[in-house]
Amino acid sequence: MGSFRPSLPPAVAAVRAAVRAVLPADGLVLVALSGGPDSLALLSAAVFEAPGRVGAVIVDHGLQEGSDAVAERARQQAESLGSVFSRVVRVTVPEGSGLGPEAAARKARYDALSSVAVEAGAVAVLLGHTLDDQAETVLLGLARGSGAGSLQGMAPVAGLYRRPLLGIRRSVTVQACADQGLEPWDDPHNDDPAYTRVRVRRKVLPVLEAELGPGVAEALARTAESLREDEEAFATMIDEVAEELAEHIEAGVAVPAAALAANPAALRQRIIRFVVQSEFGVSLSRVHTLEVARLVTDWHGQGPVDVPGVRVTRSGGRIEFRSRSGEQSGEASGHD
Repeated sequence: MGSFRPSLPPAVAAVRAAVRAVLPADGLVLVALSGGPDSLALLSAAVFEAPGRVGAVIVDHGLQEGSDAVAERARQQAESLGSVFSRVVRVTVPEGSGLGPEAAARKARYDALSSVAVEAGAVAVLLGHTLDDQAETVLLGLARGSGAGSLQGMAPVAGLYRRPLLGIRRSVTVQACADQGLEPWDDPHNDDPAYTRVRVRRKVLPVLEAELGPGVAEALARTAESLREDEEAFATMIDEVAEELAEHIEAGVAVPAAALAANPAALRQRIIRFVVQSEFGVSLSRVHTLEVARLVTDWHGQGPVDVPGVRVTRSGGRIEFRSRSGEQSGEASGHD
């Protein structure tokens, strides 16, 4: 008789399969490790699937007392799991940046991860976001009325970053850690109702599951995936249309009003956002986009529309987009 080989626990197998599907064929791969169950299960799977070429980066935001000890513990866990290197990066989350505390911490974290990845020559950085995180992101976008862009949630692949666990429930990563004898850190911020995401996680999603039945989180994640597919198709179409329509002018770009008017509202507004984003690096809100669109659909001789960094006017049958950077030096004419 052959030797007995115990079967792999289903949770461990699921996480490993998800990681295996996104791993580059070669090169150094970094895992963003917090020490929580998601990132710990992710690191364990990555090291198993790509031995000898996985490193861990632990970002210490310094926002909690004892965060340095938590970071050091995570670093030691990474080493014990077989990371080729494990690095703690301490960052300062700036105040008064115009971002909320969560957004400021996220920006500091991604800046640190990108810096280490470039320095180490990594080909990918794996992030531990799960299906539950995706569902929460979609719900938050829906509540804020942010449009289809935010309802797409987090992309599985975004440049250097890969999120292999977007199809895995958080309960699975917790079980995977338990099955392997790993002891994850329980972040107290994950239970703090001062954070909107925590309230969604602890109160809103459970109510939806109770009232609408199981599978709400999975449905939200499917919605995000469907909208991303639509957005990719729209983006390709808009890129082609905008390139045909746009004409460069002094300090900006112009688009024929009649051509914009001939398109359905969804395409017209996407073209407006695309032109402003690509030419001036500005992301327009829906309110600003609709104000610009009125120059096309509700034209009765009104003056310019000012949006962040850009002045938009209708002149000679064209919608003209110009930078407002010269206003402080008196280059812009007097429309307040």
